[in-house]
Amino acid sequence: MQSTTRITTGLRGSRAGSRPWLMGAMWLVLGIYVLHLHFPGYGVGEQKETWLSLLPVWIPAVVCWLAALRTRQFRGQLSFAAAAVTCYALGASYLAAAQALHEVRPFPSPAMVGFLLFYALILACLALLVHRQRRGLPWSVVLDCTVGALGAAAVVAVILTSLLDSAVLTGSVAPTAVAAAYPVLDLLLVAAVVGIAASPELQLGRRWILLAGGLLMFAATDVAYALLVLDGSYLSGTPLDAGWAAGLTLVAVWVDARSRPDTSVNRALKGAWALIVPTVATATALGLLLVASRVNVSAAAVVLAGATLAAAAVRTQLAFRQLVRMSELRKLARTDDLTGLPNRRAFYADAPLQLAGDAAQPCALLLLDLDRFKDINDSLGHDAGDLLLRQIGSRLVVATRPEDVLARLGGDEFAVVLHGADAERAKTAANRLRAALTKPFTLEGLTIQVTASIGISVSPDHGTDVKTLLRKADIAMYKAKSAHSGHHVYVEADNVHGERRLRTLHELRLALLGGEFVLHYQPKVNLATGEVRGVEALVRWNHPDRGLLYPEAFLAIAEEAGLMHALNDVVLGLALDQAAEWRAQGHPLSVAVNLSASCLADPQLPMRIGTMLTERGLPSTALIVEITEEFLMEDCDRARAVLTGLRTIGVRISVDDFGTGYSSLAYLRDLPIDELKLDRSFIAPMRHDPRAAALVCSTIDLAHSLGLSMVAEGVEDGVIYEALARYGCDQAQGYLMSRPVAAEELDNWLTGRRRALAAVAYPSGFTDFSW
Repeated sequence: MQSTTRITTGLRGSRAGSRPWLMGAMWLVLGIYVLHLHFPGYGVGEQKETWLSLLPVWIPAVVCWLAALRTRQFRGQLSFAAAAVTCYALGASYLAAAQALHEVRPFPSPAMVGFLLFYALILACLALLVHRQRRGLPWSVVLDCTVGALGAAAVVAVILTSLLDSAVLTGSVAPTAVAAAYPVLDLLLVAAVVGIAASPELQLGRRWILLAGGLLMFAATDVAYALLVLDGSYLSGTPLDAGWAAGLTLVAVWVDARSRPDTSVNRALKGAWALIVPTVATATALGLLLVASRVNVSAAAVVLAGATLAAAAVRTQLAFRQLVRMSELRKLARTDDLTGLPNRRAFYADAPLQLAGDAAQPCALLLLDLDRFKDINDSLGHDAGDLLLRQIGSRLVVATRPEDVLARLGGDEFAVVLHGADAERAKTAANRLRAALTKPFTLEGLTIQVTASIGISVSPDHGTDVKTLLRKADIAMYKAKSAHSGHHVYVEADNVHGERRLRTLHELRLALLGGEFVLHYQPKVNLATGEVRGVEALVRWNHPDRGLLYPEAFLAIAEEAGLMHALNDVVLGLALDQAAEWRAQGHPLSVAVNLSASCLADPQLPMRIGTMLTERGLPSTALIVEITEEFLMEDCDRARAVLTGLRTIGVRISVDDFGTGYSSLAYLRDLPIDELKLDRSFIAPMRHDPRAAALVCSTIDLAHSLGLSMVAEGVEDGVIYEALARYGCDQAQGYLMSRPVAAEELDNWLTGRRRALAAVAYPSGFTDFSW
């Protein structure tokens, strides 16, 4: 096996090493042959002259076959090329042998078979060359090739007119067919090469020029030879004879190069340069037809010229349609398909022109963002949100000047560039835009009020390019949104806040993946027995650099960035994991979790919570979902669907911050609710305000009359604790009993409380809260 490998390797190395020598010998023989034709008979006998005329055609044949056998990827193309060169060499050898033996050659002779096969095989090679790419070529490229091929054929037909006429006059059928075949095949060869050259999109590599040059040289020599023979002035052994050998040598060089990896790529002609060949062909055909109207031109040339113009007309029509289509596509590419306004791409193209209009005039960039648009999408659906955006776009068009650049950047963001506007004029324009949105919108039979926050940056004070102005307007917009000021002009101090917000948002995304969120738990004490049966879970961010962060530091950013779904899933998972751990320790505490309005709008929420409970082996009573009264007021129908789904799987529902909505209490009757949590704003005044105490008492009675339990939040002193117990409040939570603490600390607190309750039988109104 090893010896076989060495032999194979040696053969490969020998063949690879001999190829440069063979290529050098081919060029050397061609050079000697050309010199001989320029200096005929110089030291060369008749027999040697015969061999010298055959070597320049046989060595290319050998080179072609070695290259074809060396490769697999293009073996079909190269084999046809090698066979074509070989057929020509056989034909030339027959002629040389007949001449050496002084034999009379018949007409048609066997040599003509080889010559005619050369054309057929080389045309087959060209067909295979473009065969693989034919499906990827657009019709425009195919028509360009056709125009170029027909135009070249028309020119060659004019040149070959006398040859074709002479072939017809030869008499018998066979001689006529053979004589006519040469000019027709030359015409096809030139047409094929020019047609392929007219398509710069064909991936043929830079080496294609070798094949094209060789074939055109071969065809040109053939045509010149035929014309000289027809004129009776051809002489054998002139430099013209070297044209065939030179053409075949270039074909052999291309075949050899094709068999080796080609790392070069076509540099496709672009723009007007790509139309050079079809343009020249069309102009030539037109000129030929004009000449034919005054002088006698062959019918074949006229037909080919007419076909060229017909193909050019079709190409022109196709080009016109493509231009119209490109214009439409360009318009679509620059237009927001929802509102019909210019989109982000158009804004980035048009805004710089507006900014560069007059350097002496300031320009203002206004970035408008709708307030709470996500809630509208979540509550009414994206169809309603899209309808709202269309109506807003129409109003903004009316509120802006024709010379202003107005665009929808995406989502609920719109941008306006005002030329000749300083900060004060920009504020006036911002007020005008906000005023245009004050009139209520009607969506699916509902009346919706919309407000917007607008950030303003001014050129050149805040920058001169669109990206800088847009970034600073974005910072100003968030400043206006957080301050509820409607609009805000960027100042340098805002940049610190903007960078901090972006950094917090980035860190928040990483925290959701890195497990940086923890839960603290605040117990809910039963006012009748003093026992603790449930806790409320409150999220904290254990930031690696900034320490423990409370919800106000990151919840608003999470809501704006659309991260609340992910955050709520993390909180639910942590809370239920802890509930499962407590249950395994023999302490079945229920856990209350606050869910945002955007998450409660998700119809898949009940099913997802049910799956989470099942995976941990928890009963549905282990979880209480706390929702805000505001969510119930905004979309009662959607709230009913989600709450009904949660009630179906057994999860209890608690209304957080009850009493702050200042709305109808009809939802207490209509919605599946189990618990009300009275807001601390009602609890704190009870100590000194009898009316506040009476309101709390009546609210507790209202809850009990509806079959709901009542939880008091924010209990911080014993007097209020005793009053709530007297009023019949069910549970209380607040700093008086315990602050929100980590699970381990809560375990210690619960252990101490159980011991105290076991040692002392507390009355319902005890006043010792020292624990």
